[in-house]
Amino acid sequence: MRARLRKAVFPVAGLGTRLLPATKAIPKELITVVDRPLIQYAVDEAREAGIEQMIFVTGRGKSSLVDYFDVAFELETTMRQAGKQLDPLEGARSQIGEIVSVRQQQPLGLGHAVWCARHVVGDEPFAVLLPDDLMVGKPGALKQMVEAWERVGGNLLCTEEVPAEKTASYGILTPGKTEGALTEVLGLVEKPAPADARSRLAVIGRYILQPDVMAALDKGETGAGGEIQLTDAMAKLIGKQPFHALTVDAARHDCGDRAGYVIANLALALDRDDVGPQVRDYLNRI
Repeated sequence: MRARLRKAVFPVAGLGTRLLPATKAIPKELITVVDRPLIQYAVDEAREAGIEQMIFVTGRGKSSLVDYFDVAFELETTMRQAGKQLDPLEGARSQIGEIVSVRQQQPLGLGHAVWCARHVVGDEPFAVLLPDDLMVGKPGALKQMVEAWERVGGNLLCTEEVPAEKTASYGILTPGKTEGALTEVLGLVEKPAPADARSRLAVIGRYILQPDVMAALDKGETGAGGEIQLTDAMAKLIGKQPFHALTVDAARHDCGDRAGYVIANLALALDRDDVGPQVRDYLNRI
């Protein structure tokens, strides 16, 4: 029987330099889109997909990410005494053992961050979610991926088609056979120049991986940008295990980018009943 997907890794040790000066004092994953921080959107997506254990790979000064999901006893007591509902805090509390934290002590790349979680992942398949990539869909992107993964097994990447001039910013796959939104992966290259890219299908911030990828990351080999690239380690599994990519039915917002972050706020606000009408009225007026 295929192992069930129970664990997810959240690489959240980055410095968030693209969002300075805000991220000088606040982890970028705690910056809010409307009224929820990015990390909660990602955790909620994982919960919907059946993930039981969230593994935060943090860095120095980022313990507030774990604190966010703790019980805020004083706040909740004060709200109850004032007769206020605790509904706004729904989702901002974790169950015992649901969140585990490990440290990435050096910024050596995404592959290194994932490798730092190896002892908690163990010999189980696991998901990776990058909270910067806010994925909005019903069902959520990871749930769509889990449903596909339960059919094909192996490794599964989330992809979207990007403009040719953007291939140098992504891991780009060499596609094989396609079946609807599912594509066989024949190769992976990190940040190829447009002239060298085998497709415009880019890997974005959701993955389902077999634990064998940790053995490839063990070697500490560096790639593009002098970092330990997750893409390079995944590429070594191609041909040895089933490997597919899924184009999910979800909108992606790059919230590590200033414009992407502002657009995400607008898009999610407009879709809400409580604030949407006011935002829409303002946009119409200007």
